[in-house]
Amino acid sequence: MIARAYTVAFEGVEARIVEVQCALSAGVPAFNLVGLPDKAVSEAKERVRAALQSMSIALPSKRITVNLSPADLPKEGSHFDLPIALALLAALDIIPKDEVEGVVALGELSLDGRLVPVIGALPAAMAAALDDRALLCPKACGAEAAWVGATQVLAAASLEEVVRHYSGQSPLTPAEAGEVLPPDFSRDFSEVKGQERAKRALEIAAAGRHHALLIGTPGSGKSMLAARLPSILPPLSATEALETSMIHSLAGLLSEGGISRQRPFREPHHTASMAAIVGGGKGAKPGEISLAHNGVLFLDEFPEFPRAVLETLRQPIETGTVMVARANAHIRYPCRFLLIAAANPCKCGYLSDPARACARVPLCGEDYLGRISGPLMDRFDLRVEVPPVAYSDLDLPANGESSAIVAARVATARAVQTNRFADHPDARVNADLEGALLEEVATPDAEGKALIARVAERFGLSARGYHRVLRVARTIADLAGSDQVRQPHVAEAVSFRLAVGVKG
Repeated sequence: MIARAYTVAFEGVEARIVEVQCALSAGVPAFNLVGLPDKAVSEAKERVRAALQSMSIALPSKRITVNLSPADLPKEGSHFDLPIALALLAALDIIPKDEVEGVVALGELSLDGRLVPVIGALPAAMAAALDDRALLCPKACGAEAAWVGATQVLAAASLEEVVRHYSGQSPLTPAEAGEVLPPDFSRDFSEVKGQERAKRALEIAAAGRHHALLIGTPGSGKSMLAARLPSILPPLSATEALETSMIHSLAGLLSEGGISRQRPFREPHHTASMAAIVGGGKGAKPGEISLAHNGVLFLDEFPEFPRAVLETLRQPIETGTVMVARANAHIRYPCRFLLIAAANPCKCGYLSDPARACARVPLCGEDYLGRISGPLMDRFDLRVEVPPVAYSDLDLPANGESSAIVAARVATARAVQTNRFADHPDARVNADLEGALLEEVATPDAEGKALIARVAERFGLSARGYHRVLRVARTIADLAGSDQVRQPHVAEAVSFRLAVGVKG
């Protein structure tokens, strides 16, 4: 007689249903685990044995075989402990077989039978809902998994509680979704003195999800401006929040089951490896570009990143997805992020200051920014020079607009784009415009066409650069409340495209 339980194996953000089969047969007593388990899964039999002994349940003097099906799918992680224990308990007729088959279970067992929280409860709940089953998980994961809302989530603190639930002695109460975590808007745009052009560029970037490059001397405020960008971004929609949280769940970043509507802001150090940025390592885990999905990826000291790491950003920027290909895994992750990069104008940082610049001007600047390849530079819609702020201005009271005022304009522009792309599921914001849709909604008036034609001829705009100018102009028009892209909108878009004298 075979007893069955169900769990999941993770392939990126997708959770695939795995059937855990347990058979008891006569023969030399043994506990065998098959089905391509990794080391953590293979060790589950010892944790299960100890957990059952803590409940005074002895394993029978029989041959126990547990198969994880499909057998050719790699199984990784400690979350297989609970479903293996359930299948074994069902095979021993301690809990009903049909009840066990109605849930997808995941959880790590401690030696005393407590259920330890594991990563991936949210995508597991999605898979359980699609398979028309409930989810059984550790108590600490219940609030996170309950966000799916499409299936019942049972959260237990120990294996004993699970047994008491299925024996009818003490049924578990369905878990409730965690709280919506309040956004952290402690950093406000009004705190930034001066830098009006840079703040305008970030407003445009936020409104249309346009990638921006900030270039300025050390201490000019590039990092300070980028850190305040989340305060003007609109909150995540319900769909976006679920997408983002599924990735964060796999990375173990959800705190106490709470989900935030604030867009993620990731700022990896320039010494980060390619696997850390793009994804990879053991199990092909998501990288920073996927953790920044639907949010902001801020790369400070941009030219200091290894050239190979920077070049891997080119395809994800265009497609919004990344394929992490390894010998034992090919995983696709979403990575539709807003890239904000900051750089000094040269190695010493004072290229524009005659009193402080080195003797290699202007070659030092050309060599330093030359670390950013032309194809990658071509993908920045907005290029902004951030000049140093005068000492006298620092003593003046802050008089700029608050983040709330700027955020209101950004939200209005995003609402216009949401309506515009209602019938176009592949596009969410103006940065996604391409092909016939771009021509339909972003073609400028006659004066605007003449202007961009002159700019393209004079500065040698690439086809990508031409289209990106139109996208930015469309966003500027949305911020101005204009249905038509006009010459002033094109002129401002062009000014940001050519701001630091880089062609394309």
